[in-house]
Amino acid sequence: MSVESPSSSPLYSTYARAPLEFERGSGVWLETREGSRYLDLAGGVAVNSLGHAHPHLVAALKEQAEKLWHTSNLYEIPGQTRLAERLAAVTFADRAFFTNSGAEAIECAVKTARRYHYVNGQPERFRILTFEGAFHGRTLATIAAGGQAKYLEGFGPKVEGFDQVPFGDHAALKAAVTEATAAILVEPIQGEGGIRSVPPQCLRGLRELCDETGILLIYDEVQTGVGRSGHLFAHEASGAAPDIMAIAKGIGGGFPMGACLATEEAAKGMTPGTHGSTFGGNPLAMAVGNAVLDVILEENFLQHVRDASLHFKQGLASIVDRYPDVVTDVRGEGLLLGMKAKVANTALIAEIREHGVLTVPAGDNVVRLLPPLIISIDEVREAVARIEAAVASLSLASVKKSA
Repeated sequence: MSVESPSSSPLYSTYARAPLEFERGSGVWLETREGSRYLDLAGGVAVNSLGHAHPHLVAALKEQAEKLWHTSNLYEIPGQTRLAERLAAVTFADRAFFTNSGAEAIECAVKTARRYHYVNGQPERFRILTFEGAFHGRTLATIAAGGQAKYLEGFGPKVEGFDQVPFGDHAALKAAVTEATAAILVEPIQGEGGIRSVPPQCLRGLRELCDETGILLIYDEVQTGVGRSGHLFAHEASGAAPDIMAIAKGIGGGFPMGACLATEEAAKGMTPGTHGSTFGGNPLAMAVGNAVLDVILEENFLQHVRDASLHFKQGLASIVDRYPDVVTDVRGEGLLLGMKAKVANTALIAEIREHGVLTVPAGDNVVRLLPPLIISIDEVREAVARIEAAVASLSLASVKKSA
């Protein structure tokens, strides 16, 4: 298989790509040009919520593509209104702003929170509290929000206005709230950070803290949202609604789009001219977003995600029990799952790939499993069997090395 080396390619050398080129996909399967098939438990990093080439999404995109692609937000876009109304009907939100990515949705969320305090006569309230291990995107502002040194290095001064506290340290969080604090930004489940869930009682505690101090609660559900957790949005299990929420990935099902959702009160400062996007909410994206929602909101769809998750967890737990020298823990909710590795997670990912399964790395030496939400129970069993074979292979290699 011909894959160009970074030195011979005109592309930026910013990705350490696996030596695979895929030509087509169907459901949870990807196929290379040579015909090799892989079970896709990466899902385009939690993007392909309905798998590859889902017929309803394909039909919606083709129908819209034959009519109109782009007009800009200088004019009414009926698909935006429809998708915003549908999202508002099934969430806490009253308002939506459509973007092209999760990072843009987070930027909109931060601007919405800051603007809220500005129009309330408190422009000094602009700082956002975030948590160690978080990942909120790759723009200059969102890497500052995430606070991870590996993403900040070499890009000059960190964008001002973000204060980090240790994950799970309630005392540090309360102490960090000042008269300059505008909002708390949190992922209900840290994906990049190692599939670390914020317990429901802690999300409720964040809601109470925000109410007590007059600050806004922002959820980053870019990875956890749109059914990924087994709920439409991961925070729903806690009953603690946010004021603002960023979504992306799954809502586009593979088409680049995102949204910032907010209550009427939180969004009151976002008046004409305060924010915008040339491509955000274009007719193609809205056709796909509405098509994704058609399927996700079908009766029993989320129950299927929970059932598939249970089968996955049981199978992975059995692997942990039998091969504790390779994997030590299973984490996550719904089909946002992780295996804590005892070997290097990159080595485990490579071995799993050799057994025809694609996975994703995460922090804390975790291997992420992010399959399309349509994965069947039989496909879950197939995935577990292949993962077990990979883990067994590494375990055997370890035994031989130590012998």
